[in-house]
Amino acid sequence: MANLLKCKPLDVLTREASDEGEHSLKRALGPINLITLGIGAIIGAGIFVLTGSAAAQYAGPAIVLSFILAGTGCVFAGLCYSEFASLIPIAGSAYTYGYATLGEIFAWIIGWDLILEYAFGAATVASGWSGYFVSFLQDFGIHIPPQLTATPYTHAGSQWVPNMLVQYEGRWELLTTMAPLLKQNGVDPATLPQVQGTFNLIAFLAIAVITTILVIGIKESANFNSAIVIIKVTIVLIFIGIAGAFVARHPGLAATNWHPFIPPNQGTFGKYGWTGIPRAAGVIFFAYIGFDAVSTAAQEARNPQKDMPVGILGSLVICTVLYILVSGLLTGIVPYTALNVADPVAVGIDATGVRWGSFLVKLGAIAGLGSVMLVMLLGQSRVFFSMSRDGLLPEWAGAVHHKFRTPWISSITVGLFVAIFASLIPIGILGELVSIGTLLAFVIVCAGVWVLRVRRPDLPRPFKTPMVPLVPILGIVISFAMMASLPFDTWLRLIVWLAIGMAIYFGYGRYHSHVQHLQSEDVKVAGD
Repeated sequence: MANLLKCKPLDVLTREASDEGEHSLKRALGPINLITLGIGAIIGAGIFVLTGSAAAQYAGPAIVLSFILAGTGCVFAGLCYSEFASLIPIAGSAYTYGYATLGEIFAWIIGWDLILEYAFGAATVASGWSGYFVSFLQDFGIHIPPQLTATPYTHAGSQWVPNMLVQYEGRWELLTTMAPLLKQNGVDPATLPQVQGTFNLIAFLAIAVITTILVIGIKESANFNSAIVIIKVTIVLIFIGIAGAFVARHPGLAATNWHPFIPPNQGTFGKYGWTGIPRAAGVIFFAYIGFDAVSTAAQEARNPQKDMPVGILGSLVICTVLYILVSGLLTGIVPYTALNVADPVAVGIDATGVRWGSFLVKLGAIAGLGSVMLVMLLGQSRVFFSMSRDGLLPEWAGAVHHKFRTPWISSITVGLFVAIFASLIPIGILGELVSIGTLLAFVIVCAGVWVLRVRRPDLPRPFKTPMVPLVPILGIVISFAMMASLPFDTWLRLIVWLAIGMAIYFGYGRYHSHVQHLQSEDVKVAGD
């Protein structure tokens, strides 16, 4: 058991951080790049996809409180990430931090868990991006074969059912999305043309394009992301302006939509009421994963000790404020029961009567979700890069392209699998897996900061988490509380996923681990 808890020496991590040879990643990112990377990942699915469904199914107008709860948990975790990112400025994020503080077995668990966060996160966003893109094209009369715009099955309750699309008023839409409107209008879905989704080709191609950009280079990827961030933040601010003006003109309607602010519980944990707030927070927590994705780029930052905390905490604060404003205004202009759709912000802007606003929101969602995919795929390939350099994954995962200085084989491999996930697996299941995977990583990082403060209080820390151990403890408690609020099926999938990971570790990683080999050599020297 002692071998499994072997930590990676900090002096080794420091040497790796200072390596700038042709086989290392290129240091090209400044503080603005890092903040926009964070915003690029955070502003996306949370605003454009998940806000509506979480309000409609769990919290109602109290979704605002869910965002505050999730944001509070992120602040505590973000402070812990900032300390680690400045202390250990190399790729790998929570995986590397766990290796330095808690030991190899925990590092492997985090690394395997981060696949849920980054790879499945990118797949979830690709599914949402596909919905907005197809809707945008249909606005201009462009129709893609509907069976190539959706996964073959969806998850309803505890059952897998065919994912059907119906044609209504000249547009193809998911039946699950259109059912409330059809019922309201007295239309029997059986009377409409229907097809079953077979393969989400749009999501697949989106991941392929983003993967190509990542392979070409980190600076090019960051510049592409920064341009998109400017576009989507501008559009989010336009929505806030339009919705805010509408609420100011129609205060009675907003008051009606906000009442009751916390809908009464329907007899089930998490179905509205006070328990619906943490349940919704656990679901929309997916929206906050961008700030920790910044830490995966630490080895590509020019001045990581100074700039990583700025990138992590700066992007988190900016996006939390925007989330609270958007969710509050959205539930004010549209009844929360009507927001369980793929494009809730577009529905909200339509309700204001500003038709050109709908065009802008869809354009912002397409651009915004694109940057989220980029940062998630960047994070996953960098985690694989670090795990390969430690011997826990095969060498090809850490291969750096001689010209682009990016982990190109890892990027392509991750991109291929993510594209397949996005094309075949329902978005709801992907989203919940991402949330629980992210929260588990946060728990371990917060614990790691506390452990390292006890074990190595002498280390020079360019950024220090305040009020240790209080802040780490609060981060652990809030993150675990949101994990506990997620459905049992999600926990079961997490356990199965971790079991598969442990089989790979004990079958391959443990025997190829550089840290394990280093300890074996030390033991031999001591024996001689």
